[in-house]
Amino acid sequence: MLFERIESKGLAHYSYLIGNGGQAVVIDPRRDCDIYVEKALRSGHRITHILETHRNEDYLIGSVALASRTGATIWHADAQWDYRYGQPVEDGQTWDVGPLQLEAIHSPGHTPGMMSYLLRDRGGAPWMVFTGDSLFAGDVGRMDLLGEDRMEEMAGQMYETLFEKLLPLGDEVIVCPAHGPGSVCGSAIADRAWTTIGLERKHNPELQFDDKETFVANVAQMLDRPPYFRRMEKGNLEGASLPNGLLAPQALSPTEFIRQAEKAMVLDTRMELGFGAAHVPTAISIWEDGVSSFAGWFLPYDRSILLVSDRDDPTQIMRYLVRLGYDDVAGYLGGGMLSWHKAGKISHSIGTITVHNLCDRLDAGEDFHILDVRSDEELETQGEIPTAQHIHVVDLPTRMDEVPRGRRTYIFCGSGVRSMMAASLLERQGYTDLFVILGGVAGWNSTACPIS
Repeated sequence: MLFERIESKGLAHYSYLIGNGGQAVVIDPRRDCDIYVEKALRSGHRITHILETHRNEDYLIGSVALASRTGATIWHADAQWDYRYGQPVEDGQTWDVGPLQLEAIHSPGHTPGMMSYLLRDRGGAPWMVFTGDSLFAGDVGRMDLLGEDRMEEMAGQMYETLFEKLLPLGDEVIVCPAHGPGSVCGSAIADRAWTTIGLERKHNPELQFDDKETFVANVAQMLDRPPYFRRMEKGNLEGASLPNGLLAPQALSPTEFIRQAEKAMVLDTRMELGFGAAHVPTAISIWEDGVSSFAGWFLPYDRSILLVSDRDDPTQIMRYLVRLGYDDVAGYLGGGMLSWHKAGKISHSIGTITVHNLCDRLDAGEDFHILDVRSDEELETQGEIPTAQHIHVVDLPTRMDEVPRGRRTYIFCGSGVRSMMAASLLERQGYTDLFVILGGVAGWNSTACPIS
């Protein structure tokens, strides 16, 4: 038997490849789909079906791209919406995978037409269930995507899905969700690599409520909604192909880079110390592992993108971007910032300071502004800096006018990487005298301004 879970880093997205008897099925593929083809070929299987659990909001699904490579039939959930590709799944529909069988289970709550897929073994016994965005390790899917006015309705449907359809499958059934910890599709997904119905029944806090009303009252909540979600929803109804050459960015000389930067967005994916030391003017700092999580908040779709990276080959960064629908990457700075400096081009810098040094300055009575860009949840669990202004980094573009100009500003997060991202956004809007604080709450030790 062939069984692989493919993790898309950053998105915390899980897709699955199941094969037996020479046939294979892929569930919720990512757009850069070569990995499924290669793994299936190496194991002697042919991909015949592609199953989607729901219309995704956080990435462009790769069904159309994979079908063009394999000739597989696409089956999509959420048949109530106007899909331009594939065929709709029906509740109870089955697919044979050699001697195994997959069965569709209507699982509304995250979306109205969501489907889970139950894999039965050779004897017909339930073995694994691919739950999409309904049941995660330690969490359940968000129920706010159709708006606050329908959130309680969707939460009620989620309760029925969980307690009347999934949990009765049996404690021994392995749960294979569409996301792991860090996904925006759940608020508190546990760092539990593999889980079962039994483990979730016992340990998942969202499954401990006695009735539907209590579940709805405690679990339904509005979460942060990145602006790119709308584009993903539209693209996932139309179908996103992967044109040839899309993952082959072009190396540009500093002179050509400057010429193209007049109409493009410059994305610098180096870590915060490198960006702070020197960067291309107007560049936005999003460290490489943060691209999948934050690009959709800050990068527009109507301008091309230019990359600055420590990598000689930024193909992996391209993969992160195409999963979010950023197809217009004009190229990258060949030779990195070294070539930029050797060509005598102007660069900008942003100062850094350790958390200990900042605490010493606070205790000495120095006057300055502190901007804390952590989330509300982080403030609740880690503590607040009483004198700091709090604006979550994802809200900064719409609340930037609240940050005072003409005053030295120290920017604080949990480590420094999001602080540098915030500093780059402020710098693009003309803010100066910015400093990023290196080190998080654990290193805070100010007598005059203790963490509260």
